[in-house]
Amino acid sequence: PAILRLIDLEDDSDSEYDSMKRAVMGAAQRLGTADVVVTLVRKLPHEYWHNDLREILYGLRDGSLRTTLHLLNLCYSYAAGAWKLRALAHFLGGGERRHEVLIAWLGKPPAPPTLNYASAREALQVFEDAWPLTSALPDVRADLERQIAQVARAFAWAPEDRPLLERHLRALEGSGSTVAPTVRNALLFATWKTWARSLGWLVALHAAAWTLLVAVYPTSRTVQAVFFWNPWVRRFAGAGYVGPVLLGIPWLRARLFAPFRDALLADAQLDSFDPAAYFDDVTGIDPSGHAARLVDLIPTLSGQIVLEGESGLGKSMFLRRLLARSHRLVVYLPAEKCAGGVLEAIQAKLHGPVADTHFLRALLYSGALDIYLDGLNEVSADTRAKIIQFVDGYHHGNILMATQPLEWHPPVTAHVYVVQPLSSAQITTFLQWQLRRLASSLSLSDLEAVCARYLAEIFSPSQAPALAAAAHRVLSNPMDLSIVALLLAQGEHPDLFDLHQQQYRLMAADYTHLYPAQAFPLDRFGARVYQQRLADLPPLPEADFPAELACMARHKMVVLRHVRLGDASVRQWYFRHDKILDFFLAQALRTAGPDALMRHLADPRFRGTYLLLATNLAFPLALELRDRLVDHAADTKDHPLADTVVQILRNRLVQQR
Repeated sequence: PAILRLIDLEDDSDSEYDSMKRAVMGAAQRLGTADVVVTLVRKLPHEYWHNDLREILYGLRDGSLRTTLHLLNLCYSYAAGAWKLRALAHFLGGGERRHEVLIAWLGKPPAPPTLNYASAREALQVFEDAWPLTSALPDVRADLERQIAQVARAFAWAPEDRPLLERHLRALEGSGSTVAPTVRNALLFATWKTWARSLGWLVALHAAAWTLLVAVYPTSRTVQAVFFWNPWVRRFAGAGYVGPVLLGIPWLRARLFAPFRDALLADAQLDSFDPAAYFDDVTGIDPSGHAARLVDLIPTLSGQIVLEGESGLGKSMFLRRLLARSHRLVVYLPAEKCAGGVLEAIQAKLHGPVADTHFLRALLYSGALDIYLDGLNEVSADTRAKIIQFVDGYHHGNILMATQPLEWHPPVTAHVYVVQPLSSAQITTFLQWQLRRLASSLSLSDLEAVCARYLAEIFSPSQAPALAAAAHRVLSNPMDLSIVALLLAQGEHPDLFDLHQQQYRLMAADYTHLYPAQAFPLDRFGARVYQQRLADLPPLPEADFPAELACMARHKMVVLRHVRLGDASVRQWYFRHDKILDFFLAQALRTAGPDALMRHLADPRFRGTYLLLATNLAFPLALELRDRLVDHAADTKDHPLADTVVQILRNRLVQQR
């Protein structure tokens, strides 16, 4: 206090005044208090700042921000000497970082500091330390407010900077500062980033959890049922985005159906399909009328296709060939299983967990599955109408429908391809190809000789044109021609107009040879096949006819397939082709009497059976069958079956003549 009072004394004698001031400075140097220095700076004329004060600076480097702020506050009053005050503040601060930051921003610096995120954050931290020390320093307080606002608006602050900005905002609002809104805006942006980061972490954790569920999905029925195929869990636990993501990403769509791949293809029975057994030279006609190999016209399934052709031309074989070569996820459906609708038939294959019909419909609409529908001619008009309605509603999907000629209107978005019978050259090629597969012991020259002799006999110039045309019609059918090859390989002479009966007789004779004094139970077996056809149970009853099925397999009439039911593999027997099934159905109808014979005229499952009956029935019964079918066609406007039967009977009349 004494020193401060001495500083305030005034004396007219300059020499005495100077002596007194030097004494005061000496005392201040010994006391070593920065407050005295600040007071001296304020009281002494400018000419003393450099020469006299430097003598006591060495003892006054206390590192106090208050001293630095006092010196910087004087810069606003003594503009001309501000550089000396800043230099003095620098010296008193001893180069410590906080002092340097304040000197760089406050006290009229010659140039604004260069900012980056790290230096700006450091500045705000130092400003926070300096704020309470400026309450009695109005000039430096006002400048400090401006610099806080300038730094706050310069960057998009990170969430971890929110506490620092909040403290600055409280301080500015508490002092009534006009720059508080600037800091508030910076704080709001940092808060938004905090929420965004938290949301990002939440979404990342949520996505990671669902990614884990996707990973275990194929092997866990619980995950399948609870998380993916339960609409409520998927919708709410999926936060609204899981469903669209599953629909939008092809790999995820395929993942959803991966556990059911075998079930989706079960009816195609690809495990017993031999790609080498398909004859690649079958011809088709595309919608423009262009004829080419069917495998070239439809190399892969794309869009909606109707494949039309008579029974035995290889439509189902071609479908299985496409299925075996497809790299996409596919479902194969016999049309008879679509009586309740195509969607329902697919859902029935996705056993157990798949209870969300709406999600399944959305997956199909997005193209998750290629759909193969076989045997549209074998179902009722109502079932065909449901299939067409489904196809019309999924016009963006890949759907292939196979059918025999029908009186119907295909889906408007579908392209119709017609499978053609074999030409004369293709008949020879196919017959040699089949004989080579069946009679491997024969040389190529022997095969060619067998084919040449047989075909020369059938198409002899002496043959009546109508009879030759009828023979060509039989031989142009790959299924019938394969039976011809089988009979030739066994040393038999094929009867083109009774092939299936001839094949059966050979099988029945072999059965009697294997089991002496026992005839093949044709009536009992046919009746059982008839009952299973009515019940739509395709597998043949092995438990009741084990020996019979084994003998039929030796003659290429049935095939054995191993079907997976749950975790077990089950043996099941099937007819090699529907034409063989039709043979036994025809026997069952003939045995049951005239009433049963006419009972199924409107049932498309018996179309092939009636064609076979028209060929083999006694002529009076065949004529009665024709008349009943013509009447039925007139009533129903469904003519294909009746028209074909009329043509068959015309050929029989030619043969009789």
